Amino acid sequence: MRKLLRSPLWLALLLALAQAVPGASEPLAHMYWNVVYKLWQNPAPSDIVIVDVDDIADQGVGAQARLLNLVSQAKIARLFVDFRTNPASRTDVNVLRAAFAKLPRNASFVVRGKKPDRFDRDAFEFPEKWEVGNHPIVISTWIVDFVYFVQRGTYSVEVDGVEYPSLSSELSGRRAGFQSQYFPDFSVDPLQVSKISASSILSGRTPLSSLDGKKVILSASGLSASEQGVSYGYFGHRLASPVYFDIAGVSALRRPFSFNLSGIFVLSIAFISLIIGHASRNAWIKLCAYVGVLGVVFLLPVILRWEGLVSYPDTAMICVFVFAAVRLWQKRTRRIQHTSVSGLPNMLALSASTLPVGRDVIVAVVARYEEMLATLPHDLHGECAKQIARRISVGSGSETIYHSDGGHFAWTEEARPLDMQLSHLEGLRALFATPLQIGPHTFDTNIHFGVDRNEGVDAPTRVNSALASANEALANGRAIELFEAHRLVEAPWELSLHARIDEGLRNGDIWLAFQPQYDIGSGRICGAEALIRWNHPTRGPIAPNAFILQAERAGRIDALTYWVLENAITAALAINAKGERLQMSVNLSAQMVDKPDLVRNFSDIVSRRKIDPGLITIEVTETASLGNRAAAFHNLSQLRKMGFLLSIDDFGTGEASLAYLADLPSDEIKIDRRFVARIIESDRDRAIVASTIQLAHALGQTVVAEGIEDASTLALLRDLGCDHAQGYYLGKPEAFAGFERHYDASRMARLRGV
Repeated sequence: MRKLLRSPLWLALLLALAQAVPGASEPLAHMYWNVVYKLWQNPAPSDIVIVDVDDIADQGVGAQARLLNLVSQAKIARLFVDFRTNPASRTDVNVLRAAFAKLPRNASFVVRGKKPDRFDRDAFEFPEKWEVGNHPIVISTWIVDFVYFVQRGTYSVEVDGVEYPSLSSELSGRRAGFQSQYFPDFSVDPLQVSKISASSILSGRTPLSSLDGKKVILSASGLSASEQGVSYGYFGHRLASPVYFDIAGVSALRRPFSFNLSGIFVLSIAFISLIIGHASRNAWIKLCAYVGVLGVVFLLPVILRWEGLVSYPDTAMICVFVFAAVRLWQKRTRRIQHTSVSGLPNMLALSASTLPVGRDVIVAVVARYEEMLATLPHDLHGECAKQIARRISVGSGSETIYHSDGGHFAWTEEARPLDMQLSHLEGLRALFATPLQIGPHTFDTNIHFGVDRNEGVDAPTRVNSALASANEALANGRAIELFEAHRLVEAPWELSLHARIDEGLRNGDIWLAFQPQYDIGSGRICGAEALIRWNHPTRGPIAPNAFILQAERAGRIDALTYWVLENAITAALAINAKGERLQMSVNLSAQMVDKPDLVRNFSDIVSRRKIDPGLITIEVTETASLGNRAAAFHNLSQLRKMGFLLSIDDFGTGEASLAYLADLPSDEIKIDRRFVARIIESDRDRAIVASTIQLAHALGQTVVAEGIEDASTLALLRDLGCDHAQGYYLGKPEAFAGFERHYDASRMARLRGV
């Protein structure tokens, strides 16, 4: 059932039928027929004449009696008395009775319904017996739509057990049909109905011979029926006197058929045409089918009506309108969900889909994809994406590959055990060992994967999780990155880190700790490293690596760094005011090193704080690799020229290698704790530390050893010639007040010679 509702055809049909049942589509039918009958007009039946009694209404019953007497003398085919007399006295009654008695046998009296849609006794006002005599009675009453426009009439009406024929059936001579009701032909223009005024007959201006052989209706025929208390609408002409509906009924009953096919007939043909057009792949067949649908909906009802067959188009109209609207919406959605160049569905399409149970969402990102596109002419961009998608499809077995800008390709796969899935993706990665051949261009490709296995989460979240994992894999140089469920829990915290850091800085939850650095030769505290700390009121102490990395991702590392620098300068000024020189070290993220405003900002701060830049050591950290290497080295050189000292932090790991030492104009290197911690038991690590110290001294560098946890390690470093030492054995990071007490105590002890 859900599949059917996604089809524009069946959705259109169901909505059309739903509207048809309560009559909600009736306004459409009303507007349609009103327009049709404004454009389509036929002459009235020539054998019917109306003798209009309006102009003698104020002359009393005498004029009415004379008119009846004169008309009775004519050789008319049928006579219908369609006006009411109002005798004021016994004399008036006798005059009228005499006139009625002279009426020919083919005369009938017309009784009109007081209200539409009613067929009970109270709906009619029958004439007195003395008026009718032995002449038959015919009835005129109508069924109307929601705005009182006449729709149909009945061949006859049963009142108190007596069957009375309708005026239209008597005039046409057709007293029954396949159905009990008929539909007037509103193409008959009321203004073209033959009409003679009663006064012209009484005055002799119109000879009685003009009525010979005619069916004559003596009636009040003014086009405005308000004076008669009747307000029926006539399609194409607004309001009309009831007698014109009877003549329209005659025209309809004289057609070959008088049968209501209902709206289902047009709807069925239109729906079949829609099916043909929707299913066809041939553009001409599709065009012909859709043009045919319009013809069926807008022209077929008129053609059928010409033959007396009635079929309303409103239900078919709704079906076509809904189908067209859904198709336009689908095409718009498809345009949005498909890339303009490759023609592949994009990530929006995957996010909007329902992910089956037991499927992993996988996103592959191609490294340097934008550079590849920049090399290719624009007309080959789509081919590049298609070739990558074909390889992924072959390797994954997935028929649908989704593509977005930036070289991301996504699909879903069966959720295998994790080790099997990782092996499978490694195999898929091997498919890209062969270069891509795009026209005359050849490209080596490096692909990384992000995987989301968190079932029970909505599709957009899973797609975004896989995208984030793929980007992280690319950034970290890993082949595959798995988005763990716990990251979804942490996501709100990480994404709101910007505001939380600002709040922490305001209320003191984020604070600065200072860890002492000792001169190994003299044993004095010669420096300190300013280290940021965060005690969150609900999450407790947060590890620096956890929030510094997130601050870099959130773009808040600049604010944190300048805050640290300001507070470190305050501490450095306070300690150096005591007499002995103390070097203050602050960490500088590699994400900031290449920024154009870095040197200016540091210069402004030290100028404003009036501190010698030589008291500040800038440690270049390696939480992220340098972006613009040339700009970074230029900035660091400028800072060194200003007087700042530069330190290579975590030397021996990652980016902090011999290349750094060769290129960076540094003053100090800090040997990473992973080498220092094992120099006692590891000959290899001891040799690395010893050679590093020798190399640094040969280059005129000062050496700081990090992570000293015991006296034996400190003693060995002294023997190896290391300059400065830092670690928990010598002093833990603490707030400035505690560090200051520690510094003062150490200084006093050294002065006393202890």
